Amino acid sequence: MNLDNKIKLLRVMKGDITQQNLADQVGCSRQTIHSIESGKFVPSVELALKIAKVLSCRVEDIFELKEQK
Repeated sequence: MNLDNKIKLLRVMKGDITQQNLADQVGCSRQTIHSIESGKFVPSVELALKIAKVLSCRVEDIFELKEQK
């Protein structure tokens, strides 16, 4: 399974929130946000919920579990 996300798209749609700004609001590093966006890191449930809150959407609107072929 692979976890896809729309964080970068949602950041831009919400008024061009930077990785650093999002990181500051959720309490992690900019590198963590970058790693999540690029699919190298899977966030904890707590961090995913915080990201969803800042981006004003549901976790399911950000993250999608995809089967690997």
